[in-house]
Amino acid sequence: MNARKKAAEQGKQPAQTKLSAKAYGKELARLHIELVKLQEWVVRTGAKVCIVFEGRDGAGKGGTIKAITERVSPRVFRVIALPAPSDREKTQMYMQRYLPHLPAAGEVVIFDRSWYNRAGVERVMGFCSKEEVKIFLRAVPLVERAIIGSGVLLLKYWLEVSQEEQTRRLQARINDERKIWKLSKLDLDSYSRWYDYSRARDDMFLASDTDLSPWFVAQSNDKKRVRLNIISHLLASIPYEPLPRAKVKLPKRQKAGDYREPNHPLRHVPELF
Repeated sequence: MNARKKAAEQGKQPAQTKLSAKAYGKELARLHIELVKLQEWVVRTGAKVCIVFEGRDGAGKGGTIKAITERVSPRVFRVIALPAPSDREKTQMYMQRYLPHLPAAGEVVIFDRSWYNRAGVERVMGFCSKEEVKIFLRAVPLVERAIIGSGVLLLKYWLEVSQEEQTRRLQARINDERKIWKLSKLDLDSYSRWYDYSRARDDMFLASDTDLSPWFVAQSNDKKRVRLNIISHLLASIPYEPLPRAKVKLPKRQKAGDYREPNHPLRHVPELF
């Protein structure tokens, strides 16, 4: 059995040559140009795009979303990361709090965790009943059929990380004061329940991985590669076309005329560097 096949059967990624920062930066810059073209197409055509990101804690969802959005307009690419539901929201129909955030014409909405919280964290941590999970798993394909039927292009990504890499990343959050805010009590509680999450993930895929609305699984042990792979995939999944642009030329600045710099003192930021 070759090493790649053996690694796949064990749920691990085969060894890869390290992607250099230069190669990563060059490819990401190329993909950012394509994302800008996608943005222009979405705005011009009134397309509606919804991208769902799910995965275990530490799988790299936040970094992947940042890589997608760092060079495009936040008015077009909206990131939705909802907090825990309020007491009022807990009494609503479950999907109700998510539906208002779906894209209107000319928008790309990215869910950093989504309605699939019910199939994952809520199920594993006991925030909902087993019956509520069953109802959700039966209903979600129908809801997504309605979403897609309204003209939304829906893409669903699951980022898969190994136990060893998840441990390394969460430990890094503990040891780095720049990252400690990323680590919640819920993350710590979730960490010990690896196989409960595996069962929840498997049931979620079984119920909601459909031909109309499939799940796409991305191996995320290598953060740089998973970002490039996902951006490449989503660009290939959307039928956008580069639009012609008018040639841009800066106009001449007006002359100062009678304008003079004010003589009152200004409060400057100290130049410490």
